[in-house]
Amino acid sequence: MRRRPLESGAIASAGYDPALSVLELEFTSGDVYRYYAVPPSVHRALLGADSAGRYFREHIRDVYPTEHRR
Repeated sequence: MRRRPLESGAIASAGYDPALSVLELEFTSGDVYRYYAVPPSVHRALLGADSAGRYFREHIRDVYPTEHRR
């Protein structure tokens, strides 16, 4: 999945597959996670957030099914 860089202290890049509703995040630690059943509006809001890390903590983490990819 193609990811685009984010200006964030926590999240290095984010990608989204609208056909599968999958959000893929690469963290600055190098870990990559996939979040499933994520609506497009959540992806758009993450990209537009003043703080991607805070938006992730408040609206994505512990909300959507997750898979640790690496």
